[in-house]
Amino acid sequence: MTTAPTPVPAPAAADPGGGPGAVAAGPATPPPAPRARRLRGGSWLAALPLLAFFAIGFGLPAIAIATGAFTLSSDAETGAGSFTTANVTDSVQGAYWTALLSSVRLSALTALIGTVVGLPLAQAVVTSRFRAVREAVLTASGVLANFGGLPLAFAFVATLGNAGEITKLFHLTEHGWTLYGFTGLSIAYLYFLVPLMVLTITPALDGLRRQWREAAANNRATALQYWRHVALPILLPSLLGGYVLLFGSAFAAYATAAAMVGATVPLISRSIADALSGNVLVGQGNLALALSLDMIVVAVLVMAVYLPLQRRSARWLS
Repeated sequence: MTTAPTPVPAPAAADPGGGPGAVAAGPATPPPAPRARRLRGGSWLAALPLLAFFAIGFGLPAIAIATGAFTLSSDAETGAGSFTTANVTDSVQGAYWTALLSSVRLSALTALIGTVVGLPLAQAVVTSRFRAVREAVLTASGVLANFGGLPLAFAFVATLGNAGEITKLFHLTEHGWTLYGFTGLSIAYLYFLVPLMVLTITPALDGLRRQWREAAANNRATALQYWRHVALPILLPSLLGGYVLLFGSAFAAYATAAAMVGATVPLISRSIADALSGNVLVGQGNLALALSLDMIVVAVLVMAVYLPLQRRSARWLS
């Protein structure tokens, strides 16, 4: 007579209520180790040199500028002074206000042209079949974006000045051309702003996915419709961010304008140099600090627009 095998009891199911008869479904997740917390704290320690450099290189000068802008020097020997708002008030009046508006106008116009011209150039680079062309254009853009100051002014004077080679070759002076004005200075600024825009917008163009273009083509959308309804709305934050970056670069430029047009085109950077050197009035150092404070305010407003646009663009193109 065969004995039936004793059935093996099935394992008890886990009690969702967590009673005494419950069987754990698996090992509990251990809490984060203290070492991980120490590592996260160490990352802040690693950033301390950068924060210290930022505080020394940018924080202290900004504090000195803000303090000096609201100080009226009364003793040339001791440097003692009293609080005043006259410097800031004078910096937004008369010729100084005209220089500030001229700088904003020049920067806004050249940044707009640089954005409009740089976008199709960057798109041509991104869609190029030849990798060598892409690398060569991006390398040249990196060089030209940092080519400014006295060398750029000399290059334009030698080519498009009153006695420049291109001016004499095409008789531009007879047609009313002059380099030493607002138009000539704008063209000189575009020499480094357009390459800067190419470098800025190229990563965003690389982020456009091929599936988006294919989906638009499957829905019988033309290339113009694709750019109008798909590509440009996605690229808009990057385009606006690039425009803001170009605006800041043109707004802060000094050496090119000082060497090429001098006082012909009033600029805020040139006014600061004149106040510091005493070309107009002696002892206007605090007024120069007030003019510098005006530039800092404009730069802060520019960055306040630029950073949110960059974050919004990164969410789409990541």
